[in-house]
Amino acid sequence: MNRNLIRGFVCLWLLGGLLQVTGCSRSVINYQIAESIGTVGMYDNNEPVESPQMKMEREQAESEAAIEAAMVETLDQADTLAKGYQYEEAIAFLQNADIDQEDERVQTAIAGYQTKMEQLYEYEGNIPHLSFPNLIVDTELAFDGDGNASTYDGVMITLSEFEKILQELYNSGYFLIDIHSLAEETVNESGQTVLTSRNPVIPEGKKPMVLSIDNLNYGQIKNGDGIATRLTLDQNGEVKAVYTDNGGHDVTGDYDVVPVLEAFIAEHPDFSFQGARGIIGLSGKYGAFGYQVEEDDDVADYSDNRKQVKAIAAALVEDGWTLACESYSYDKLNEYSFDSLKEDITHWENTIGELTGPVDTLIFPYGSEVDYASEKLSWLTGEGFEYFIGLWPSDDYREVQDEYMRQTRRMVNGYMLKNSPNLFSTFFSVSGILDEERP
Repeated sequence: MNRNLIRGFVCLWLLGGLLQVTGCSRSVINYQIAESIGTVGMYDNNEPVESPQMKMEREQAESEAAIEAAMVETLDQADTLAKGYQYEEAIAFLQNADIDQEDERVQTAIAGYQTKMEQLYEYEGNIPHLSFPNLIVDTELAFDGDGNASTYDGVMITLSEFEKILQELYNSGYFLIDIHSLAEETVNESGQTVLTSRNPVIPEGKKPMVLSIDNLNYGQIKNGDGIATRLTLDQNGEVKAVYTDNGGHDVTGDYDVVPVLEAFIAEHPDFSFQGARGIIGLSGKYGAFGYQVEEDDDVADYSDNRKQVKAIAAALVEDGWTLACESYSYDKLNEYSFDSLKEDITHWENTIGELTGPVDTLIFPYGSEVDYASEKLSWLTGEGFEYFIGLWPSDDYREVQDEYMRQTRRMVNGYMLKNSPNLFSTFFSVSGILDEERP
């Protein structure tokens, strides 16, 4: 109960005695009591109690406020969906919400989303695919002159560089699409799944692109070198990265591609088309996400590691990421014999694949694609792989056949940025993003 009302009830109990002792009128006493408890003008005749009429008015006002708050919250949630180009979902959300459907704001929002949906058009241009490595958080620790410094300089980019790249891509009109949106799957009369090419339907002024992360296992990163060494789930179930700072403390936050991209999309929801994220390539030789998952004399808690990887994988998929096989060995698959390739991929499926669940995407390490009319490819498609990603430094190639879609990617690492900056001129200015702390 309101504290002022309690005090008012006490004062009311004393009122009878006060009237007799002071001889003051009831209205004067009411005013004095109201003044003392800070309720002057709040109640009829300054009575320190709530009348039935006042109660009805208060409850009506509270009900109207609650209805308005629910309306505003619902409109905001629909707007968030629409900012990510999920117009159908935004319309359905409003139409199914427990709000006044005749409210002008609801009708205006629905009409606006329908107009934007009608303005989407079929994009027929090239679709680039940019692939990123791990991010260097602390350049002083990474580029300290030891034996790993030159490797990090060549194969990785810095956190600052990645953030600048994202901003330049966004400023240039690029946004992320799901690789699965580039092919349509149908089932033929024989019950076989058949793929046909499909162009994305996007808003005017936007340019679609695919993003991937190369071999996210953290297996060859030295702890304490200023680079994240594993992914983890925070108290809210969000995927974050862990690295050891210059004080030797493990720090959890936005320290690698996954959480940095998630933070960017949270700030710029229109950078993701209908919830698209990217593709995460996983090999198996050093585990996944920074955890060894096979029984080993040096790994006492591998079973707990497997649970952690499984939980992280589920969270990533729920957020819109696509998990992909990058072979177990992370080796050049085009140089493998047919039997060796089968053994390698089967090993991946029995270790990493058990934790990720079925995947339909395969990234060829180093771009080592198998022949696209071969026994190897037939076996891979028979295992459920439909999307194959190679590596071309300067072109954006895409091909769709009945059993597969093939796409090339461009690797964005330190070596390429410093030695072939012109290859990225369409997307961003290397001179504008290159970290001054690089060797």
